[in-house]
Amino acid sequence: MMRRLEGDIVTPAGVVAGTLDIDGGRIAAITGTPIDAARAGQGGRPVLLPGFIDTHVHGGGGRDTMEGGDAIATIARRHARYGTTGFLATTMTAPLADIEAALKALGPVCRTRGAGQARLLGVHLEGPYISPDRLGAQPAHAIPATLAEVQRLNEFAPIKVLTLAPEMSGHLALIGPLRDAGIRVQIGHSAGAYEDGVAALQAGAAGFTHLFNAMTGLHHRQPGIVGAALAHGEHAELIPDLLHVHPGAIRAALRCIPGLFCVTDSTAAAGMPDGEYRLGEHRVQKCLGGVRLPDGTLAGSALTMDQALRNLVRTLGLDLVQASRRVSTVAADYLGLPDRGRLAPGAWADVVVMDAALVLQRVFVEGEDLDVVVDA
Repeated sequence: MMRRLEGDIVTPAGVVAGTLDIDGGRIAAITGTPIDAARAGQGGRPVLLPGFIDTHVHGGGGRDTMEGGDAIATIARRHARYGTTGFLATTMTAPLADIEAALKALGPVCRTRGAGQARLLGVHLEGPYISPDRLGAQPAHAIPATLAEVQRLNEFAPIKVLTLAPEMSGHLALIGPLRDAGIRVQIGHSAGAYEDGVAALQAGAAGFTHLFNAMTGLHHRQPGIVGAALAHGEHAELIPDLLHVHPGAIRAALRCIPGLFCVTDSTAAAGMPDGEYRLGEHRVQKCLGGVRLPDGTLAGSALTMDQALRNLVRTLGLDLVQASRRVSTVAADYLGLPDRGRLAPGAWADVVVMDAALVLQRVFVEGEDLDVVVDA
């Protein structure tokens, strides 16, 4: 059945005032007149944007990815209500048996999308192949990686992104084979030097995990992993909740890294009231917009992607087209998904409908109308 949406449509080429037709879960046509991005939503017209792509999701709606069972269905429904139409379920550092159990629960969901849910695009294996000296909020189960072990885990659910610390023994040699297997290696949770980051990029690493956080920082005589990212990185994820990274640092990254894209690093606390929640084997507290361990360490976030978009526009000053790219198109391209993260004929009909204030009104996932209204 054909469905037609009207409004100001954010396309890869700019904003078009007109109509978007959906047929069979995909975009059939976009017609209209180009307008300036600053005029989007004026006169009460809805704003249509590509659905958000989040490559770093630990949980939401009170559930955690590491729980297994039906937790991922709850997570997928909750994030869809905030405009995320595709995401990577992200693991925590844990004993391998726990990671294996979580991946076994995720595998079937990667193959079939449930009604009202965002599309699970695969897995981001954030642990356990990280530095024990840069755990951040990760539990203390870090170990070196082996290719055989990653290949075995990949049989349970498709690993699209894998975070590792390049300075750990044997890790540099793994990057090429993992890349050749279709796994994007991200540098993160690393105590390495600038030279370790550069060596990893030269070996085929694709990007950086939550840039600036849980990695060696930039000093003019010791540039660290952050320096390697800013000097040489083509892609990096960043958490724009304005708690994890100062707006000035975000602006520096935007100038330096062409493929910078936004993630939530969301926990079970996303879309939930203040209180205590699970993050892997940890208990974390949501309060004052942040999520923290008992010692005050930031532990993921309660960010949703619609708020990430608003932060890019309202605080960072990006225009709507550029902000949309950072929460949708760049991540889709990074994952090799040319039919997601953009409003264009032939792409999946993953559409977010907002008002002029960028308050979310409706969400379509692969043409399914979720008909949700969420307060900003």
